[in-house]
Amino acid sequence: MLSSALTDPDNAAASTETHAVIALPFGRMGLHGTDQAVTLLEYLPADTPLRAPSTPLGRELQAQLLAYCADPAYRFDLPLQPRGTPFQQRVWALLRQIPPGRTRSYGDAAAELHSAARAVGQACAANPFAPIVPCHRIVAQGGLGGFAHATAPDDKLLGIKRWLLRHEGARLHA
Repeated sequence: MLSSALTDPDNAAASTETHAVIALPFGRMGLHGTDQAVTLLEYLPADTPLRAPSTPLGRELQAQLLAYCADPAYRFDLPLQPRGTPFQQRVWALLRQIPPGRTRSYGDAAAELHSAARAVGQACAANPFAPIVPCHRIVAQGGLGGFAHATAPDDKLLGIKRWLLRHEGARLHA
């Protein structure tokens, strides 16, 4: 299943309200949230039926995602519902500091956070706000790395990571 949804109980409640299912250049995305905050962005299968945003926040979220798809330097300004462990929050804060077109390795991020590369990878995979919180900008030392728990080279989710990095003009050294 193509989904970046978390498997914790808090996520089940958060993702019950869907603002929309939209088409973006890299695929379908489910937009979830309350009237006040985005709770989850979810990569969905290509055959998922589209659903227009039904709330002001859903429409704004769609507009900002489309703006990013038109301009990789676009800076998101959306309310995100806080979630995740303290360590995940630290990783996600670091991700937001990486500019478009740039990447960092799992190992470099781990060294900065005084952690392990695998722990950084798991925090990236649990990110409920990709691509707003740009976990695609963390890559393996010698290549792409994983994305949303996907590691097989032909996985659709890794195709999305490739698209996002190409869109931003990032170069990988494989």
